[in-house]
Amino acid sequence: MANATRPAALSPAQAPSPVHVIGGGLAGSEAAWQIARRGVPVVLHEMRPVRGTDAHKGDGLAELVCSNSFRSDDATSNAVGVLHAEMRRLGSLIMGCADRHQIPAGGALAVDREGFSAAVTEAITNHPLIRVAREEIDGLPPEDWDSVVIATGPLTSPALAEAIRARTEENALAFFDAIAPIVHFDSINMHVAWFQSRYDKPGPGGTGADYINCPMDKAQYDAFVAALIASDTVPFKDFEAATPYFDGCLPIEVMAARGPETLRHGPMKPVGLTNPRSPEVKSHAIVQLRQDNALGTLFNMVGFQTKARHAEQVRIFRMIPGLENAEFARLGGLHRNTYLNSPRLLDATLRLKAEPRLRFAGQITGCEGYVESAAMGLVAGLFASAERLGVPVTPPPATTAMGALLAHITGGHIETVEPGPRSFQPMNVNFGLFPPLAAVPTRDADGNRLRGNQKTVAKKQEMARRALADIDLWAREWAEATVSGEHGAAA
Repeated sequence: MANATRPAALSPAQAPSPVHVIGGGLAGSEAAWQIARRGVPVVLHEMRPVRGTDAHKGDGLAELVCSNSFRSDDATSNAVGVLHAEMRRLGSLIMGCADRHQIPAGGALAVDREGFSAAVTEAITNHPLIRVAREEIDGLPPEDWDSVVIATGPLTSPALAEAIRARTEENALAFFDAIAPIVHFDSINMHVAWFQSRYDKPGPGGTGADYINCPMDKAQYDAFVAALIASDTVPFKDFEAATPYFDGCLPIEVMAARGPETLRHGPMKPVGLTNPRSPEVKSHAIVQLRQDNALGTLFNMVGFQTKARHAEQVRIFRMIPGLENAEFARLGGLHRNTYLNSPRLLDATLRLKAEPRLRFAGQITGCEGYVESAAMGLVAGLFASAERLGVPVTPPPATTAMGALLAHITGGHIETVEPGPRSFQPMNVNFGLFPPLAAVPTRDADGNRLRGNQKTVAKKQEMARRALADIDLWAREWAEATVSGEHGAAA
């Protein structure tokens, strides 16, 4: 689909009416791009800077408010890496800008967040078929907007969220998402800390020494965990009291309270890392920091999302060896995410069943993660443009990463006696969402029998291979149908 021929310029009378995209984050920017590159005009509505949010700092499109990592870029055996590859093959704006602004991060794809946002903003604002309207949509879109993609994300404005709830006659679900602190590199004590990626894995754009590692012995770790548990945290408002956390982004102090060993088996696990100053001594726990900008002047604390008060963060995080004199470019924060009960409310192409002119994309649908959000923006953009061009809408196969994630959002759940899912929660893409293989590999290429973890790796590799083959076939079919639809619309 990335190679689809662009249609000839149309006269105003011939051009299709615009699709309206609400929200200029990752999903909205990707949706607008995919629609416009197929010859359909777009109006992208972004409320910043007219109205800010609790987490955004600027007014650029696709601003990254949490981590700067798109996670694993391994397309051979990692579901996130497969999703990266699928999006690249479909001409993703988000992945293209991420690749151009990547910074070292071991096996992960991390980006310079300011350069990335600037690149997305420039691409969108310079596209001749996209108009960016800086305004808040404070209710359901006007009736004469017959095709709308709502990609307002986890920070949907209260007025629009309330209008959506009223239209669906069902309360949106919500969860808390916490933001990790960012540290100035020159304030890190590199006489204590050292550079190394876990297992020395280089990853895209990396060297195998892409993370800063801060070691702890048992006494230091125990004192640190105790301080986290006793920390003064931001109190909940009354309406937030029953809101659950998403397990993929738990505040560090919440993880600490789950048990003294939780952090050692989570973000502070010491495996695959060796302190070059005392290689014979195994660290009890290790805190990792990942480069956050292209200059290498900022590093974020990996897995250290927090809702602790700012003064508490400074005090407690300076207990970490190597961060005794840390200066913070940004301290952690907390915001409430909102998402739909999508399996009940949306159809297989992300349209609201109660009002099909409204299509949803991104985190508001119940996917979790930057890449997943952008991927759902991509498919929403494909669906919306296909409708405008009169092309049959065919979702990606469930054997692909995008298809598996879409299936999760739109109905891949255990049903109760009542219609609807038993429990719908935000989900990162993972191989558990993919249909099983027809035949699981039992031998390697040399005919040797696979054992233990070898079987798991081989299974993932085969799922990844199947996914990329199936997305290529689907992309070719869509490219042919879309080009035909474009010329049909122009005729």
